[in-house]
Amino acid sequence: MAPLMVVAAAFVAFSLPPYLSLDPAQSRVPAPDFFPPHFAVLSLHVVFGSIAMITCCLQIWPWFRARYPRAHRRIGRVYVFAGCLPSGLLGLTVGVATPWGPVTMVSNVLLALLWLGCTLAGWRMARQRRFADHRRWMVRSFALTMSIVTNRIYGVLFGILFFPQLDTTFNGDETQLMQTIAALSAWLGWVLPLLVAEWWLERTDAAKRRARTRTRTHRST
Repeated sequence: MAPLMVVAAAFVAFSLPPYLSLDPAQSRVPAPDFFPPHFAVLSLHVVFGSIAMITCCLQIWPWFRARYPRAHRRIGRVYVFAGCLPSGLLGLTVGVATPWGPVTMVSNVLLALLWLGCTLAGWRMARQRRFADHRRWMVRSFALTMSIVTNRIYGVLFGILFFPQLDTTFNGDETQLMQTIAALSAWLGWVLPLLVAEWWLERTDAAKRRARTRTRTHRST
């Protein structure tokens, strides 16, 4: 848990300040000409997303959940209603207005919809006291929440890989280069973490089923 919290805190500390400055020139995403309120919407998306990132680190900590169940429930409400939901809804707008091309736009919109859907499903399962299902949906929500970190990592890696090819592969077209990097980073950034989350869920569930089978077999003998 400590490395995860350090990564989340460092990412928020790096990403948030430009959007608290109220200065559009500090934005790390260029604003499209057709959407003047882009910086304001993006800033709110980042602020609420930062709340989601910090609170989800506590939510997936088994020791914290077991030791402080009431705090887990309260922080869970903050995660859902002050983090994921507003950030996801704003992310839909930011995703549609992305300056990085249609491939990135589709990825961003799909990510926002899945993030909202998984988070709402997890909250609904908790309300119905279906805690096993709640856990599964919230693991998916966590993977999507933290996918922004892997997105940025891929962006750096693809930048290192493709920038030397600007004059060859991309014929000197910087726009095409940036859209390619953004599209690859956008899709891999959330698809791979979600696949890993599904693999982990299936693996742990299979282990539990084997344990139950061994227990029944032992009792029958």
